[in-house]
Amino acid sequence: MESIKTAVIGGSGLYNMAAISDVETLALDTPFGAPSGAIRVGSLGGKRVAFLPRHGEGHALAPSTLPYRANIYALKSLGVRFIIAVNAVGSLREDYAPGHIITPDQIVDYTIHTRARSFFEDGVVAHVSVADPMSDYLRQLIADAVEAVGGTAHRRGVFLIEDGPRFATRAESHLFRNWGCDLIGMTAAPEAFLAREAEIDYASLAHVTDYDSWHEAEEAVTSDMVVQTMVKNIATVQQALVEAITQLDEDQETPAHTALETAVMTSPDAMDPQVIERLRPILARVLGLDAD
Repeated sequence: MESIKTAVIGGSGLYNMAAISDVETLALDTPFGAPSGAIRVGSLGGKRVAFLPRHGEGHALAPSTLPYRANIYALKSLGVRFIIAVNAVGSLREDYAPGHIITPDQIVDYTIHTRARSFFEDGVVAHVSVADPMSDYLRQLIADAVEAVGGTAHRRGVFLIEDGPRFATRAESHLFRNWGCDLIGMTAAPEAFLAREAEIDYASLAHVTDYDSWHEAEEAVTSDMVVQTMVKNIATVQQALVEAITQLDEDQETPAHTALETAVMTSPDAMDPQVIERLRPILARVLGLDAD
């Protein structure tokens, strides 16, 4: 299997781009079950790129039941080093308007802990630092790309992740604003944290579809509103992805690529061999193993 260093997680409007050529489809399985859907690998910006449909074909999977671990594990097993995650988000501030694109630098995880959140459970324990959960390198790259194609980019933001699938109440929306959050979405956690555990550099290309429910002068967010604005946003998102992936240095080393260096707490003689085998693609570098 060819090694693929770059991946995009998002919807069908991304992997159906006309700019993608030489597409093949991979149906992978993992110790954590099947990914959300078949992974399409195609040529874009001079690179082979993996495209993973986060919500499955036809958007059939809810945010709280997505196979987050299977998705990240599958990409890691392909050799992926960089993930650009495309997220449709609500804005919690006036100047982050619908149609704008943000590269958030922080996450507030407001999910209720029903999602599988880590690769490291009994057998091999690791405490990975996610003080800065988003890649500075990818964030800069994405923002530059958005501006290069004529879009409006904001280079920082605190990203509140709620469980969904419902949208926030007005009271919740105002509370999140008072906390200092700038955006609201449903899927970046635990996705970003699992990517860090897998030593994959990760950033979000977050495109604003609505003002959530806090904005009294605007209608409260509905699915129809989100879909309509997504359609308007998709051209800018596609163009920005092409530009960003073209400029991406796939051999760039970032802090994420050595995230496990001091994170694994279990002594080697106490590690469960079955767990090591299960997590081989993730543990291979830090334990000096063959990844296959």
